[in-house]
Amino acid sequence: MKIRANNLDIEVEDTGPGAPGEVRPAVLLIMGLGMQLVAWPPQLVQALVDAGYRVIRHDNRDVGLSQQLNALGKPNLIWQSIRFKLGLTPQAPYSLSDMAADSLGVLDALGIRAAHVVGVSMGGMIAQRVALAAPQRTLSLTSIMSTSGAKGLPQARPEVIRVLMSRPKDRSPQAVVDHYIKLFQAIGSPGFPMLEAEMRANILLGVERGFYPVGTLRQILAVMADVNRATELAQVRVPTLVLHGKADPLVPYACGEDTARRIPGAKLVGIEGMGHDLPPDVVNHLLDSLLPHLKAADVRATTPTP
Repeated sequence: MKIRANNLDIEVEDTGPGAPGEVRPAVLLIMGLGMQLVAWPPQLVQALVDAGYRVIRHDNRDVGLSQQLNALGKPNLIWQSIRFKLGLTPQAPYSLSDMAADSLGVLDALGIRAAHVVGVSMGGMIAQRVALAAPQRTLSLTSIMSTSGAKGLPQARPEVIRVLMSRPKDRSPQAVVDHYIKLFQAIGSPGFPMLEAEMRANILLGVERGFYPVGTLRQILAVMADVNRATELAQVRVPTLVLHGKADPLVPYACGEDTARRIPGAKLVGIEGMGHDLPPDVVNHLLDSLLPHLKAADVRATTPTP
């Protein structure tokens, strides 16, 4: 369904709201760079619903079925990357804080006062921004395969960067899917490989639903321009779980370690063999830590302060 959030049209899926009169704790799932709400594995969504949660997913601005910000134009990523390497803050058409405001606007539109906030990759960065901007509305924070953005952290492996910098040979669905197959094979979990047929079906679903690469370029700049988040994370005061693959070739495990160190009281769980994707066995490992984290935060939220 389409809702109005932060003055934008945002596509939302609201799963498991419960029976009339039933109030379930909400979990807001925020997806990563250029990815759509359908990229959340149904297995994870259903497990959360079965555990008693109302699950909210949305397409971030500039992706999927949410509003495309065409008036902002196509950014010059090469020039902004040069500025970044020279120590200058890139000029981004919008910020991760703006995208966090979109997420909070989704909660507003659905009448949800507070939610558990879970984000993967760029979505983890946005989730961190939500926790900083609105701690009173953040029941808990879970940052998955993400980073603080601090300077000096390890970067993606060279072979991954080469695939990231490549482009489909044309805009046909076949060429786009083939391109993303190479990307997900490069960043995937070596300990939990996905069958190519399953991977292809998942990618095709997103491509047919909405393919808008220029929006991804604008999102990249929002990530690059968010240069102060690392130092601000010390201000996070909500229960925090950091989940990260120890075999992540795109956002190395050290980035997860750094994020957990910067957030007071954060718990870090490293998963052997996990890369930068969400195959079924990885989802099982994530749920082993995520569900107890959410339940513990629920208990804290309902326990009177002495």
